[in-house]
Order: sequence, then structure tokens, then C-alpha cells
Amino acid sequence: MSIPTLEEVARAAGVSRATASRVVNGSPSVRVEARKSVERAVAQLGYVPNRASRSLVTRRIDSIGVVIAEPTGRIFGDPFFAEVLRGISAGLAARQLQLVLVISQTPEEERRAARYLTGGHVEGVILFSLHGDDALPEHLQSNGIPVVVGGEPPRGTRVSYVDNDNHGGAFAAVKHLIEQGRTRIATITGPMDMPAGVTRRLGYHDALRAAGRTPDADLEESGEFTREGGQRSMEVLLQRCPDIDAVFAASDLMAAGALSALYAAGRRVPEDVAVVGFDDSIIALSTQPALSSVHQSMEVMGRELVSVLLQTVDARDHVLRRVVLETELIVRQSSGGPLTGKN
Repeated sequence: MSIPTLEEVARAAGVSRATASRVVNGSPSVRVEARKSVERAVAQLGYVPNRASRSLVTRRIDSIGVVIAEPTGRIFGDPFFAEVLRGISAGLAARQLQLVLVISQTPEEERRAARYLTGGHVEGVILFSLHGDDALPEHLQSNGIPVVVGGEPPRGTRVSYVDNDNHGGAFAAVKHLIEQGRTRIATITGPMDMPAGVTRRLGYHDALRAAGRTPDADLEESGEFTREGGQRSMEVLLQRCPDIDAVFAASDLMAAGALSALYAAGRRVPEDVAVVGFDDSIIALSTQPALSSVHQSMEVMGRELVSVLLQTVDARDHVLRRVVLETELIVRQSSGGPLTGKN
């Protein structure tokens, strides 16, 4: 069975193609009788408007690009991305907008993504996991594409963003470990070319200084936000400083990797080494023991990213919109808390 065309709708309604097009695309400048005739023809023929053609008339594209600058393995293996994408999807669905996921891992893939995003395919763009001085946010803005970044944007970039309180969360985690009587508190930081890694490390430093302690570079090791990165970093720390009695890891995946390294080295958690992660993802409840972690509202973050972006899309302005969501330390068994629960 052939798919009905707009020309067939126009013939069935006894109007011109231009009039049928105006009715289908919601134009008010059509006589009531002609509108009703076209609507009857659309219903009888089962005509479905072409979204691309509709966008030429309405000037609405109805799609939002989401760019994640990470390998696919990490995107689909890290609960952080799943929860944020869930929030983004829900926020877009409420406005009947389509999510277009773009994954860029290499400079060539980023250039291809930039060409696509500036080619009139999306209303705006949400960017995630930017590394170093990534020029993509400013490139998109200079081409008139509304942009919001998940997390702090690259240094010096004037762009709207939504983030969680990385500094406050890290500070609370280390303060808790100090209050537990831990004296050799190490940290496994995230990548130092990402603002989240830098800011969580700063929170670690500031908590130590607030307690009258001097940060020790030997107690710091950076790694990727992965289980493997956390395990390798913990192994290095144990070799360099075997007297470590606590560790703050910059993500739950890294903390889970650290637990594996500690068990392999014969260290008990929390008796010998207390461990705190960051994210409070599903991983925190699947480790043995259950992981103390800094809770950040990942799904809420996704919804806020959509809200901030659509404010810019609707207003068509250049106002910088910045949202920082609260974090909360959830104490569990890995740092001396109860066997289960959030207290």
C-alpha cells in the first residue's frame, strides 16, 4: 500500500497543495471551510506530515543534540551517564522533543559532530565529559546554537552549565574520614583535564587544611573515572604509602576498583582502610561492604540541563545560566557506617 502524499490530500480536499500545506503545518491563515476539508482528507487518507518539511515552515527542528566525549564502553558501563540521560530524556519528552545522541572520541569525530550540529539538525546542544580546553562549546555558540554543559565548562569558556557541588561533596567526604580518626587519608582523583577531577581534588585539599593537616602529594594518584583506573591507582598508592588508612575516590566506579585492590593486598575494609566514593550510584549498594558515597542527583541534573537549555532556546538570548545542585554524604559500611541504609 502506498503512503499518501500531500498532493493527494490537496486533491481529496479540493484545495491547492499550498493551502493543504498551511493547514498541516498549523498556519492560521486558512479559511475555516478549507481547513475542515483538509482535516477530513488527512483523516480519510491516513496522511502523516513529514517532520523535516514541517520544520521548514515552523522553523522548529524538535530535536536536541546530546554530545558525550567518552568511549562508548564508558558511556554504557557507567551508571552516571545512564541516570543523567534518563533525566534528559524525561525532560525532552515533556516538551515533545527528540534526543539525538552524538558520541565523539577523537578529534575527527568531534569535527564531524560539529558539522552535524551546526547543519540545522538540532535546536540546541547538551555537552558532557569535556576534556582539556575543548573548543566545541564556543564553536557551537559562535554559530548561533544554544549550548549548555553538564559540569563546569572548560576554563575561560563563557557558557551555561549545570553541575553538582563537587567541592562541597569532596570536602564532606574527607571531613567524615577525619572525624572517624583516620590519619593517612589518600585520594584517587579523576582526570586532571576535567573540571570535576580538579574540583574534587581541591575539596580534598581544603578539608585536610581545615583540620590543620598539610596535603601530601604521595597520597594522591589520578586515574580515569573507571573501575580499572581506581584499581590501578589504589595499587600504586599502596606500594608508595602502605600505611594508608583511608581513601576518597572521585567516583563510585573508582572506589569499587580500589576495594578490589585493597582485598587483593589483604586489607580489610573498613577496619584497615576506610573508603568513600562519589556519585551514590547503584554501584554503592552492590559492593562488599556497601560503599559510603557522596550523593549527587544525576537524574535531576539531566532534567535541569534540559530546563536551562530550553530557556535559552525559547528566549533566543545570550544570558549565562548556571545551576549548582546540592550534594550529600551517604555513610555506609565501607567507612564505618551501618550495614545497610543511608544513615
